[in-house]
Amino acid sequence: MDGCRDFRVRDIRCTERGQGRILLCLHGIASSSTTFAAQMAGLGDDRRIVAWDAPGFGESRDVSEPPGLVGYAAAAVEVIESLGAPVHLLGVAWGAAIACRVAHDRPDLLASLVLVSAGRGDRENPDAAAALRRNVRKMDEVGPLRFAEAALPRMLSGSATPAQLADAIGITASAVRPAGYAHAVESLIETDLRPLLPELGVSTLLLCGDEDPITGERESRALHSAIRDSVQVTVTGAGHLANQDRPDSVNEWIAAYLDIVEHLDGEKEQVHVG
Repeated sequence: MDGCRDFRVRDIRCTERGQGRILLCLHGIASSSTTFAAQMAGLGDDRRIVAWDAPGFGESRDVSEPPGLVGYAAAAVEVIESLGAPVHLLGVAWGAAIACRVAHDRPDLLASLVLVSAGRGDRENPDAAAALRRNVRKMDEVGPLRFAEAALPRMLSGSATPAQLADAIGITASAVRPAGYAHAVESLIETDLRPLLPELGVSTLLLCGDEDPITGERESRALHSAIRDSVQVTVTGAGHLANQDRPDSVNEWIAAYLDIVEHLDGEKEQVHVG
């Protein structure tokens, strides 16, 4: 990605662009930091955009034991502490589940939460859990490239361009390893965020695509109902990979929301000082 810099927090590879208030981005279950190229380009002139390769993905080191959602969240906390809190935290799909866990366990580290294509986890959804385990077997059988070629068209909207589809397939093919993918899948299958959501005290923006067949508006509205300080937006013409599918719209909503949060935080500081 043009103009980006790489760095490591122990075994975790991160990439960044820009300066100022930090937006840390956590990718989905078959992806890497590269999925946030459009956010780096579109938002990196006004703030510091940082994206990680989750443990076991991209250029981050493999993990020998399944971390579980708590383990992935602990790794994200380590990155945040190295960057300097508070940060805005953005998670896409599986990354959104990790972000919710961070927001629950360490709200002191966050200025806001942005959840894209989020769901509540699949512990109470046996059909989704079975489908994810089938994906693990498929990944083992055919490898990341053929898996991506079969799976990714469903993740994008019907109006996605051939270039967008090729980019998404390329990210999965280059970033995903079967063991890391299997660990991530198990963490999502074991997750039920519903007991945690009413306890979240972080300002939250929820974005979903109106063509998302996996989580979509139903899950996004359920999260909105449970998270007391939240705003829910449905992005027209976006699929499950909404930040790649409709990057301009997603970036506009993120930028506007973060500006509002930071403005309100500034007003609170002025009142406190006064």
